[in-house]
Amino acid sequence: MQDRTAVSTAFRMKRRHFIKAAAAGSVLAGLPAVSLARSVSANEKVNLACIGIGNQGGGIARTIGRSDLVNVVALCDVDLEHSRTNAVKEAFSGADQFQDFRKMFDQMGDQIDAVTIGTPDHSHFPIGMLAMSMGKHIYVEKPMANTFQESELMMAAEKKYKVAAQVGNQGHSGGNYHQFKAWKEAGVIKDVTKIVAFMNSPRRWHGWTVDGYPTGEEKPDTLDWDLWHTTSAESVPFSGRLHPGNWRSWYRFGNGAFGDWGPHILDTAHRFLELGLPTEIQAIKRDGPNAYIFPQASTIKFTFPARGDMPPVEVFWYDGTANKPEAPPELEGRSLQAQGKLIFGKDLTFYGGTHGAILRIVPESKLREIHADLPEFEVGSSHHQNFILGAKGEEQTRSSLDVAGLLSQVFNLGTIAQELGGTLKFDPATKRFTNNDQANELLAGPPPRKGWEDYYKL
Repeated sequence: MQDRTAVSTAFRMKRRHFIKAAAAGSVLAGLPAVSLARSVSANEKVNLACIGIGNQGGGIARTIGRSDLVNVVALCDVDLEHSRTNAVKEAFSGADQFQDFRKMFDQMGDQIDAVTIGTPDHSHFPIGMLAMSMGKHIYVEKPMANTFQESELMMAAEKKYKVAAQVGNQGHSGGNYHQFKAWKEAGVIKDVTKIVAFMNSPRRWHGWTVDGYPTGEEKPDTLDWDLWHTTSAESVPFSGRLHPGNWRSWYRFGNGAFGDWGPHILDTAHRFLELGLPTEIQAIKRDGPNAYIFPQASTIKFTFPARGDMPPVEVFWYDGTANKPEAPPELEGRSLQAQGKLIFGKDLTFYGGTHGAILRIVPESKLREIHADLPEFEVGSSHHQNFILGAKGEEQTRSSLDVAGLLSQVFNLGTIAQELGGTLKFDPATKRFTNNDQANELLAGPPPRKGWEDYYKL
């Protein structure tokens, strides 16, 4: 039997070569499946590196980094001089700073226990894969990845490298998580056959008219635009309609409203109803379909098969400011809020919002009738604290990749329907579409750029 210490030493040598070669455009693959995650004792702090420290990534870094259980040792961003990074740099002024996450891992890999990944959707995958392969626990912002294949590979890496991972879906540790779990186990939520989810707030791309990627804008001198692309096969000109923030508008760089709000609205229903993957995705409505950006409004229907003694479920998704579902009679004339969900069971109907907002039984008369018999539930650690405790081996992360990955894949399938239209038949067993070759190509997306291929082999 091979000595584990010898294997780990050899692995570290290969990994160091991988990181250096990755930055140079040539890497090694086929590294052994050895967990290098350091055991952080109860009285030790978790050494944290924050990758992507502007906007949402900055908020994650500040929240997790402020914990008494954390020591922020490194900060990384493709544009460290952008004003959006100032708050994080000031909060953790003693941390080393890097523009390239590969160089950060090369120089400080042995000093890092965990990382936060608050970068655009399309770059979650290579950063997360490299971090996990080095035994680093990861907190990655939702959606987990930009393509179905990337989500699949990240789920496998979490299991292979035995790290603690958390997808940034705060509601999955809030009241709605604990309520849904308790009510499902008690039989309050049962025999669900239909869910209506809606996100009717304005999106960045609403009102845009595009027939290609914008050109002619001057790139900021402090921005590493080539690195911003990471694995993406499409190297496009710099534009303010891509960075910062607007990348979510484009199919190849983001997951639109699905990736942004879908996890906050549908996560608990997907998990505790054990929906898995759908067998059909239908684009019922697409306003302003475009080859580059998401529709101005869309209605997408997912069909999920029966699971054990649970019946099939139809899930309807509505986005667009004027594309709102009809309020059911159970709301007794009240209007739907801008984001939320309706869950229709055999005996009860539930109305809920987003994130950690708890469900409410409607109509009010039905809630009053059964209120005394509803099970109580307690709320545990926050989402960020749960990740830190997961990295220390004291809790199981609630939104781990094996949980959040399936949900992310549902949204990956939904964005394909938004892009192509029509009705797509999907086989959850083979994880392939059975009626559309173009849709199958989009499961992986375009091949990665030269020099980034081996991130798909880690």
